Amino acid sequence: MRTLLVFITCSLAAVMAAPPQNKGIFINLENGELCFNSLQCKSSCCHRTSGVSLARCVHLAADKQECSVKTLYGTYYRCPCESGLKCKSGISIGGSITNTNFGVCYDPRDTAESS
Repeated sequence: MRTLLVFITCSLAAVMAAPPQNKGIFINLENGELCFNSLQCKSSCCHRTSGVSLARCVHLAADKQECSVKTLYGTYYRCPCESGLKCKSGISIGGSITNTNFGVCYDPRDTAESS
């Protein structure tokens, strides 16, 4: 019994002394890591190329890149826009169901200045 107690105490001390890891297993995933939902990714975009492909974390869409509006599914064929940009797309019911409402990212401040 005393040996077991010493073993548990030493194990706990080793775990507490280990440096913390910033890399996540299920959340806080880096770009390129496999994901199921965008909430898992640091970049907030879990991207797949087709309906049968594995999804991976990738960067959000930049200015003038193809984008998707945010969906409930959590995985995208095109990622949402970076902060401050908007996705200009035609939204349809069919596109909402099939996750294919694609558009192009634009900066709303650029269009306001040119008007």
